[in-house]
Amino acid sequence: MMNVTETVKQLLIINVLFFIGTLVVGGFSPDSFNPNNPAYRLLAMYFPENNNFHLWQPLSHMFMHGSFMHIFFNMFALYSFGSTLEHFWGGKKFLFFYISCGLGAVLVNTAVSYYFFQDGLNTLINQGFSKEEVLAVLNGKGNNELVPILQSVDFRSFFEAYFGTVVGASGAVYGLLIAFAFMFPNAELGIMFIPVPVKAKYFVPVYMLLFDGFFGVFGNSLMGIDTGIAHFAHIGGALFGFLIMWYWKKNQFNDNRWN
Repeated sequence: MMNVTETVKQLLIINVLFFIGTLVVGGFSPDSFNPNNPAYRLLAMYFPENNNFHLWQPLSHMFMHGSFMHIFFNMFALYSFGSTLEHFWGGKKFLFFYISCGLGAVLVNTAVSYYFFQDGLNTLINQGFSKEEVLAVLNGKGNNELVPILQSVDFRSFFEAYFGTVVGASGAVYGLLIAFAFMFPNAELGIMFIPVPVKAKYFVPVYMLLFDGFFGVFGNSLMGIDTGIAHFAHIGGALFGFLIMWYWKKNQFNDNRWN
């Protein structure tokens, strides 16, 4: 296995420091990774209409994680795929790609949240409520008759769009998976619970289609499943990774070996 490269090493350190810092601020309690923790509230990605949103969150959320297993798998993937990519690209190009995929992930996730938020808001406006009234209730003030309406099943997606947060490097990591499959399509990956190696060009798209495509669309409706995972952020990171790789291949790497 390839030794860890310099930029990947720095990203690993930063992520771990953010994780430990969140634990310290949260008093090392099981609830360290929730909105009651000041570090989480400042650095996680909030919906832009939410009062807790800050301009730095589209970047800072990439270095926050919700549990030990969350950061472990993301950092393992960053180490496994990132070092190979940085070896071929160099640090600056790798960092540009990584950050771009992370920002693309939060952009797509926010766009989907805006759709659900606006859909619910339009319904409430048609019922005679103003946007100001709705936002006041969401922030714990204002019209009490709106509270049971917003807490009903019909407004679940609207409610979750406003209060939902996004943390983690997963969007950027998904971009790395796409890049790896682009550059090394025939590389065989050893996957847990699968007895034979699977080529990257098969594993990456199938995994994303089944896991994130399926649960992203049906996760909150099919049999009441709620994964608690920002599947659309994963899709966004993968999408931006694909677009960047497609552009680079078309415009810069036509003479390089990709197959």
